[in-house]
Amino acid sequence: MSSASRIVAVLGPTNTGKTHYAIERMLGHRTGVIGLPLRLLAREVYDRIVAARGPSVVALVTGEERIVPPRSQYWVCTVEAMPEGMGVDFVAVDEIQLCADPERGHVFTDRLLRARGQHETLFLGSDTMRGPIAALVPGVQFMRRERMSQLVYTGSKKISRMPPRSAIVGFSVENVYAIAELIRRQKGGAAVVMGALSPRTRNAQVALYQNGEVDYLVATDAIGMGLNLDIDHVAFSSLSKFDGRRMRPLQPNELAQIAGRAGRGMSNGTFGVTGDARPLDEDVAQAIMEHRFTPLKKLNWRNAALEFGSIDRLIQALEQSPKDEHLVRAREADDLSVLKTLAQVPEIRARASDGRSIRLLWDICRIPDFRGISHAEHAGLLEVIFNHLHERGAIPDDFIARQIKRIDRTDGDIDTLSKRLAYIRTWTYVAQRNGWLRDETHWREETRAVEDRVSDALHERLTQRFVDRRTSVLLRRLKQKEALLAEVNDKGEVTVEGEFVGRLEGFRFSPDKAAAAGAEAKAVKTVALQALAPQFHLRADRFYNAPDTEIDFTDQGGLMWGEHAVGKLVAGADPLKPRIEVFVDEVAGPDVAQKVERRLQHFIDRKIAALFEPLLNLQRDETLTGLARGFAFQTVEALGILPRAQVAQDVKALDQEARGALRKHGIRFGQFTIFMPLLLKPAPTRLRLLLWSLAKGLDDFPTAPPPGLVTVPVATDVPEGYDTMCGYRNAGERAIRIDMLERLADLLRGQDSRAGFEATPDMLSITGMTLEQFATLMEGLGYRAEKGERVKVKAAAEPAPAAEAAPVETAAEAAPEASEATDVAETVEPVVEAEAAESPADAAPATEVAEISEAAEPVIEPVAEAPVAEPAAEDAAPVAADAEGEPEMEVYYSFTWARTPRPRQGGQGRGKPSAAGGKPAGKGRGDKPRGKKPQGGKPRGERGGQGGKSFSAHSPKKDKPIDPDNPFAAALMGLKTGK
Repeated sequence: MSSASRIVAVLGPTNTGKTHYAIERMLGHRTGVIGLPLRLLAREVYDRIVAARGPSVVALVTGEERIVPPRSQYWVCTVEAMPEGMGVDFVAVDEIQLCADPERGHVFTDRLLRARGQHETLFLGSDTMRGPIAALVPGVQFMRRERMSQLVYTGSKKISRMPPRSAIVGFSVENVYAIAELIRRQKGGAAVVMGALSPRTRNAQVALYQNGEVDYLVATDAIGMGLNLDIDHVAFSSLSKFDGRRMRPLQPNELAQIAGRAGRGMSNGTFGVTGDARPLDEDVAQAIMEHRFTPLKKLNWRNAALEFGSIDRLIQALEQSPKDEHLVRAREADDLSVLKTLAQVPEIRARASDGRSIRLLWDICRIPDFRGISHAEHAGLLEVIFNHLHERGAIPDDFIARQIKRIDRTDGDIDTLSKRLAYIRTWTYVAQRNGWLRDETHWREETRAVEDRVSDALHERLTQRFVDRRTSVLLRRLKQKEALLAEVNDKGEVTVEGEFVGRLEGFRFSPDKAAAAGAEAKAVKTVALQALAPQFHLRADRFYNAPDTEIDFTDQGGLMWGEHAVGKLVAGADPLKPRIEVFVDEVAGPDVAQKVERRLQHFIDRKIAALFEPLLNLQRDETLTGLARGFAFQTVEALGILPRAQVAQDVKALDQEARGALRKHGIRFGQFTIFMPLLLKPAPTRLRLLLWSLAKGLDDFPTAPPPGLVTVPVATDVPEGYDTMCGYRNAGERAIRIDMLERLADLLRGQDSRAGFEATPDMLSITGMTLEQFATLMEGLGYRAEKGERVKVKAAAEPAPAAEAAPVETAAEAAPEASEATDVAETVEPVVEAEAAESPADAAPATEVAEISEAAEPVIEPVAEAPVAEPAAEDAAPVAADAEGEPEMEVYYSFTWARTPRPRQGGQGRGKPSAAGGKPAGKGRGDKPRGKKPQGGKPRGERGGQGGKSFSAHSPKKDKPIDPDNPFAAALMGLKTGK
């Protein structure tokens, strides 16, 4: 150093332009070196000098990065990487107050004592360093620089109330991530800056903040080391930090270093704390605002004159105490700790037996522990590297290739990528050492490429997690008070200013779940709805002109346009005239709501008119008078299905003319139910159940059984009358469709229910059941089923295929075989047993049953096949036997009507039907088409020739007059008169 060399300590608070001054001074010299505390800051200064002088004369040297052009004049370095003995004209060391740092302080102190430029040396830092610098650096000059803007303390604020352009400072990775996540929810997003990030990731994150994509920055205390950002407010989330050994409170000068990032140039700044930290003491806050701090007394020092005669002598030199009163021996650093650990390994001690080997060992021990896993694991890795270098002179290519390959991945979350970035930094550092690898250039490029890929992936994950671009864009445009452009594609996806914000589902806007949440969510939704106002009118016009095929109703009364709900049905004054409640956002306006309501009302009115046409025709028929009109009103009120037991007296009162008029409208008078077969189709059934549920005011509407099934399990937890509205009748554990039940009743009518009868193939075919299932059904209808066994008789001939197909035969296949189903006598209540049978000529044709399925034949619910029990043949018929010659047995059931006593009324003592309702479908009175039940429980042929003679306590009832216009009745009259 020449005698003309100038040493200047440029001291002052933050935002005084010290670093800018040093750069200008260096560029005024032919060569220079500037040492900076962070790799991130070194990259920032390097970029500024390259912009001023070009990349060919500027070098960047850090622990993990080395860019050295052949004609380098200006060297930008981290303090640890500053080259020695270069004889440059200018030397500067920034943030010189870090001499007091317990971890890195000895490095800065060494530069303070030994780093000098040939013509000029600058030390930049806090005014607290004036005393130690004056004592340790002879001939030093001091330059005081004042802050260019004011710094004001604003106290405590919640994070949700932080002003824009704020930086919130945390002192751990977990704390930084938690704050960033909270800001994303509250404010739309934040950039993240930490010392552990690579320059590439850090620059990308800072760009998000600097270009205004986000208004908030969450950082560690790394931003206090000279990073130049447009920050208006700095908030501390904590007033203590972990310094590597323990948690300790932050000193006022440390708080001031970070808080000073607020305000840039002539712009004033503010600082404070978040709701998670206690407010600053008044005297501390005042000291920060006035830049008054306790001067530093001692600087950390470690001996730089090392001895490499042996490992022990090297350790002894590193632990030597300083002789100056202003210096204090630094605490044991990581490199010294690792050296002591490796010195205990016999193989290492044997290899490090000369000065060259010991110097190599010391250089390896200075590899930083970027991974931060554990001291033992870090020492183990350094041991492997030392053995490779000592034995082979270089680290094998295949070894480092395997290490890098494991790291070269971009999948995983933020924590995984952060760990990979820390791992690759170790090998980037190794690749920068001269002579450690055979192909240094290749591995430097390889490690840099991997670091860049992982850095980009980490930036992407950080942005995905902590930045909501949609909210940021919308809020910026909202502040600008400009008209926002909204678009809705054919899928209903809504974009505002090109950002996806949600979906338009029918006429309601549904915000995206991943969009803004918290305080700004309401504003975002308001902006989106305002921009959507024209779209609502366009969509309402399209909906109004849409065909009915695009609209449908759900089982719960919802009205759907495609896959979106646009309204719902609500009960009206008449079950057949429900009202509409529309689902339209208020911002769409009343015109849109009215248009949607009218279209939906048209839809449901036409749907009811089409599916319930027979019922509406019945309601409008003015030719019906008297009892027929009253009965028609009851039928309409019951939506086309009436259990006969409920209207037994009304049915009795109807004469043949009234019944004929009602039959013309499709009403069938069955033994168990009065119904309209056309309304049993699946579509009318579904709508009828919905209208019935609305009329009853149910909260949860029961759904209809699957269409086409003859029998279904009896539904539980459903309102009374549900089975009737579905077109079924409960019979034990299963419910049978009412039209099929009437067909079954027609078959049972020809059986002797007193003496007992067995099921025929036709009965099983109608129900689609096995014999055992049919027995359960009959019990549910009021019959007694008695199980028995008998010797099976071989069939005289092969059974017809139709009989074998009974379990799968459908009602539509069987119906055409029937002649005409007759209305049964009014046997629902026993008091009508003596009534004359209705003529078959007036009955509805059996083919009505086949019309119930709209598109296909009725579906028979799958059941296990079982043989149909046949009556025993004559004694001469062959008996079936098994392989051992034993007679084979078969199971059969005998069905009889289960009569139960009831109180006598008027001297009568008839039996009461079962709870299933109705009298057994046996023979009627006399031996006419209905037949009379045998007396005494015996078949007719066993009564000793008494013929039809019977006894009664009442006078005989007069027969009803015979209708002369009824051909069947005329034939019956002929039989009575013997003509």
